[in-house]
Amino acid sequence: MISVQRSDDRFTGGDEAAGIESRHAFSFGTFYDPDNLRFGAILACNEERLAPGAGFDEHPHSHTEIVTWVVEGELTHRDSTGHATVVRAGDLQHLSAAAGVRHVERNDGEGPLTFLQMWLAPLEPGGEPAYTIVPGITGSTPYALPAAGATLHVRRLGAGERAVLPDAARVYVHVVAGGVRLGDEELERGDAARITGEEGLELVAAGAGGADGAAEVLIWELPV
Repeated sequence: MISVQRSDDRFTGGDEAAGIESRHAFSFGTFYDPDNLRFGAILACNEERLAPGAGFDEHPHSHTEIVTWVVEGELTHRDSTGHATVVRAGDLQHLSAAAGVRHVERNDGEGPLTFLQMWLAPLEPGGEPAYTIVPGITGSTPYALPAAGATLHVRRLGAGERAVLPDAARVYVHVVAGGVRLGDEELERGDAARITGEEGLELVAAGAGGADGAAEVLIWELPV
């Protein structure tokens, strides 16, 4: 089964006056949808847009694996375990909140910031917080997230290029840039597909659209 969620169907949140625009693909915060609580391990997939100087003040997390993909600009991150980093476009950030951590996320740059943040449920609660940043991740190197039993694949495709989707119990596809075809569906920037029990599926890039002239897609492989 393939269920497509269009970009315009996501819930719009944030705080416009504070320079924060949020688009939620799942039930999140003040937006409650009992039929859209999660997909496998994925609890949230939020597109955040921060104006220069805007950000999220220090706030807590626990029992959540938080993966952030910067699309445009620079994300300043600080957390209660002592990490202070700047995450740039094409970088992957992973914060394992474990038993509890606090962090700050800001746009301290001069230009706009867009990032995609995905929350996954851990297989086991508790533990010690951990932080990882992977700069310039490539499509040939998936990022394993064993704490949640999941793997993230990044695919950048030129016009007409193909990418085989993993044969897993569940697969979540999010188009970051450009457009792709999945079976009979055309997916554009911000669209997502939730795939259950399918095998042998491919993505085909519909045309140039990303910053480097390619489609860019994030793919979560989610075994049972």
